[in-house]
Amino acid sequence: MRTARLLIVDDESTLRTALFRVLEKRNLHVITANKVEEAKQLGGADAQLDLALVDLNLPDGDGIELMTWIKSQHPGCQVIILTGHATIESAVRATQLGAFHFMTKPFSMDELVNVVEKALTQQKLQQENIQLKRELGRRASFDQIVGGSEEIQNVLSLVERVADTESTVLITGESGTGKELIARAVHYNSGRSDSPFVAINCGAIPAELLESELFGHMKGAFTGAIANRVGRFEMADGGTIFLDEIGDLEPSLQVKLLRVLQERSFEPVGSTKTVAVNVRVIAATNKNLEDQVAQGKFREDLFYRLNVIPISLPALRERRTDIPLLFAHFMDHFNKSKSRKLTGVSSDAMDCLAHYPWPGNIRELENLVERLAILKGHGQIEVNDLPAKYRAQASMGTGDSLSFEIPEAGMDFNTAVDLFENQLILRALEKTGWNRNQAALLLRLNRTTLVEKIKKKGLRPPHDAMLDT
Repeated sequence: MRTARLLIVDDESTLRTALFRVLEKRNLHVITANKVEEAKQLGGADAQLDLALVDLNLPDGDGIELMTWIKSQHPGCQVIILTGHATIESAVRATQLGAFHFMTKPFSMDELVNVVEKALTQQKLQQENIQLKRELGRRASFDQIVGGSEEIQNVLSLVERVADTESTVLITGESGTGKELIARAVHYNSGRSDSPFVAINCGAIPAELLESELFGHMKGAFTGAIANRVGRFEMADGGTIFLDEIGDLEPSLQVKLLRVLQERSFEPVGSTKTVAVNVRVIAATNKNLEDQVAQGKFREDLFYRLNVIPISLPALRERRTDIPLLFAHFMDHFNKSKSRKLTGVSSDAMDCLAHYPWPGNIRELENLVERLAILKGHGQIEVNDLPAKYRAQASMGTGDSLSFEIPEAGMDFNTAVDLFENQLILRALEKTGWNRNQAALLLRLNRTTLVEKIKKKGLRPPHDAMLDT
């Protein structure tokens, strides 16, 4: 276990030496300074201070101001203020600013040692509490991400590697793939995990209100601004802000966001005062931002500022082996939250789910399980319990033949035709090694028509292999 580190700052050399000798015998690593400048040289962020004894009046500065500086460098450090000229006002001020104790000279060494031991006990409890919260946050953040497939494990491995950095992260993936869960995992596995995680959906708020939501506003800045309001960036100070659907951000706000990323500051709407913030930015989008840049819809400089560490989330159809795990996870959740007793899903029903294309991804699967929990209530999920579009998949087959039988329960015609078309296109693409020109010839389709269908249906080759151009 690391020896506690203690800094003594006092210009009285006799007292400083006496304190050093007494406290060093308590198995503490003690360093001393006689003024503010020396204390700052010795007590920088790398010093890992646990406790500081600081004289109120120093030759080159104020002890309470030094205490504030020490706490800014070492947030968990306890500070005991020493003074030979105590006043009620100075004691109150020191306590309000975070002093653990205020001691008036002269004092007995036994009294001081007692206060030091209490301060170190408090510091240890705080650190253990912080560590416990951090560990619980890490576990919770990863527990929410269900899956054993190689695709999702690669994502989690990347999260672990990049979380404890200050770099900006850009998460890409289709709607419903769990981009916010990944953002929270990054936050709760970082050094900012004890500070706020603030999320905002840039596509869900009208453009004329989004600037105020992000940066805040002053009273009277516009009609309806009846009071000052703190924006999301200021709320997230010290922590992480998650900007979901960043691809929907208006050009004027793209400029303002770029400035925040570059300068770490902004002005609230209606204010000329600059607000400095220390936040980590995680952005997410279901759009191809490189295409948006090429089309002039998204600033290239902002894209490169955001895309420092890209994390790409696979669609559910690209990690089909996770479907049983996700189904079981949501089933357990809704059994508890809705007092239901679903016991599982039959192999035939799971076969339907495994071959369904999941355009809504994990969110669609979660909604389906909730619907089944409410309507079925108990027992095992069978094929006939599934909505028609999921049942229809059972008729398509996965072998070389695309023939099928109409089930006794019937089927939705439009859904069946759409799924049949998916199978035809996929079969042609697989047969040609995902060469769209050759696949279009096989299907006797115009190449442009085939490309549009592939894009609309979200069809992709295994392992994100690149399509020919």
